[in-house]
Amino acid sequence: MKRSRRKFSSKFKSKVAIEALKERSTIQELASKYEVHPNQISTWKRELLQKADSVFDQKTNSNTPEEDNTKLYNKIGKMQVEIDFLKEVLGK
Repeated sequence: MKRSRRKFSSKFKSKVAIEALKERSTIQELASKYEVHPNQISTWKRELLQKADSVFDQKTNSNTPEEDNTKLYNKIGKMQVEIDFLKEVLGK
């Protein structure tokens, strides 16, 4: 019988990788605890270490409050036009 592949969330992967980094228990123990192959834990640990520097990068894609406000006001205006149109069509 064929088993389907399991998909793990990024939250689960990071939890297991952080525990592996702590080295309080062996990879084998973690593998049996989380029912994951030891090679997979090693891969997640390596990926976490490689990408850890990007967490503290100063370059972010967050918008300034003015840009956020402008987008929200535009959306409100569009919704108001749609509401007015629907009221007119429904005859209210």
